[in-house]
Amino acid sequence: MDTSDARWSDLAADLDALAEAHATAESDAMIAELTRAEHATIDLADRLRAATGTLVVIDLPDGESVRGVIREAARTWLLLAGPARGSQRHLVPLPAIDGVSGLGAGSAPAAGRELALTTQLRDLQRDRRTVLIRTRGRVHRGRIARVGADHLDLDVLDGGRRESRVIPFSALLCVSHAPPGMAP
Repeated sequence: MDTSDARWSDLAADLDALAEAHATAESDAMIAELTRAEHATIDLADRLRAATGTLVVIDLPDGESVRGVIREAARTWLLLAGPARGSQRHLVPLPAIDGVSGLGAGSAPAAGRELALTTQLRDLQRDRRTVLIRTRGRVHRGRIARVGADHLDLDVLDGGRRESRVIPFSALLCVSHAPPGMAP
């Protein structure tokens, strides 16, 4: 093979390598774009659902946080519990979450029908549980008397004084089980 043929052969090899590198770069760019497009379809509930059993810290708009293990996550609410059996539980509406620490990158779609926030609140009402309800400006201790479509009635337990308070769901930041003796 003469020098001219070797140069043509080297040029052809260089062009082939360049074309292969270009095809690889296009493929990588396409994979990255598809990955970004898939991430755009994942919502917070899917991320929380995938983290069931994980210890997280939830930041609330009032500057406070609640910490616990994710027990359940639905499209509109999250249930956290302390790691020990019988620990305090926190029901957090997803719109009340300002941030989450400890959440992994995975996601899991909903499996079948999910319970509504109202169902969780009616369970607390039925069980006559004493709860702490955190709103944007206050913490109330009491028992849920009624659950409406967009609000709840709370029988406030404040020492010897009793009153009824209507709390719109839009104001709810967190509903926590309040063991005896726990004050707001």
